[in-house]
Amino acid sequence: MSALFTPLKLGSVTIQNRIGMSALTRNRSSDTVPNEIMQKYYVQRAAGGIGLIVSEGVLITRQGTEWPQAPGIWDKSQVAAWKTIIDAVHEAGSKIYCQLWHLGRVSHPQAPEQIAAGVPVYAPSAISARGGKFRFLPGSPGYVTPTELPDPTVIIAQFKQAAVNAKEAGFDGVELHGANGYLVHQFLDSTSNKRTDKWGGSIENRARFALETLKVLIEVYGPDVAIKLSPAGGYNDMGMPLEETIETYGYLLREVEKLGLSYVALVRYSDVQNPEYDGVKRSTKHDVVATFRPFLTKTPIFVNAGVTLAEADEMVSNGIAGVFFGFNSIVHPDLGKRIQNGKALDNVPNIQLFYGHPDVDPAIGYVDYPEAVY
Repeated sequence: MSALFTPLKLGSVTIQNRIGMSALTRNRSSDTVPNEIMQKYYVQRAAGGIGLIVSEGVLITRQGTEWPQAPGIWDKSQVAAWKTIIDAVHEAGSKIYCQLWHLGRVSHPQAPEQIAAGVPVYAPSAISARGGKFRFLPGSPGYVTPTELPDPTVIIAQFKQAAVNAKEAGFDGVELHGANGYLVHQFLDSTSNKRTDKWGGSIENRARFALETLKVLIEVYGPDVAIKLSPAGGYNDMGMPLEETIETYGYLLREVEKLGLSYVALVRYSDVQNPEYDGVKRSTKHDVVATFRPFLTKTPIFVNAGVTLAEADEMVSNGIAGVFFGFNSIVHPDLGKRIQNGKALDNVPNIQLFYGHPDVDPAIGYVDYPEAVY
């Protein structure tokens, strides 16, 4: 595993190793404000030897998310709470990016935060996603037909303000969430974006929202801006035919290459992230890394989704910048130390509490996983 334990310069900062913790929704904030139990969670993993932590998805504005207790970064109380966490993460020896998140059409108008926002559920087009699960609403509501976003630049401005707030809080950089069927992904995909203005139709127009958002983030953070993409992901009712997928993401990545991002995170194909609708898988399985790596000759690439330790070491040895671990970061607070010291990744996951439960202590299944004996 020697390749994984070499320092790496990303943008303006240097991380101690090539092991990253991917963004992981955990539903432990106090309403939308980060809290002490979240600080303990992040500090455990920073002290446990992870080089780069990406925060859970952080909401840039009030939205009716299906994930209750997801944190935000649109007001001063949230910024102050994040600053406490970030200072502690830095003291523990790690760097941390803020993943900026807008859900778009997979919000719900009856969710408390959407009601408080006083705006409709916005999306590129008035096309609902199949599926959906809002456990905190009566019954079993799925996704609704959203309202077409009149002026996408309004949301781009919200992303920029979120980056300003993230910088005030002390985050080392920001990662734009462009994966998993959320707003940026919805603009990219021709099945969810049927606009006829400059934000839809052609590949260049569908990629515009992602690229214009990255540009305003760079205005705030300079080289410390990244994006996460899932070209083979069908989660939240996404997915185009393979040829169109390659053409769309190929164009996007060629343009991204010009921007000087700190990294691009590519999410590999996963059956879990590719649900069936009417007996048909939503996206087309393909080798994401092999397909899209040639488009990024200068921009560092991180790989995510089911990467084994052997694969991780081989990837980094062959020029991939780093690897993000999700599941193993949840259940092993000392993940980096375990890998470096050859300890087994043998903690038993408490999957039922990955996302918490209103009647259970939030620490359980969150910060109670044991460290190895060294």
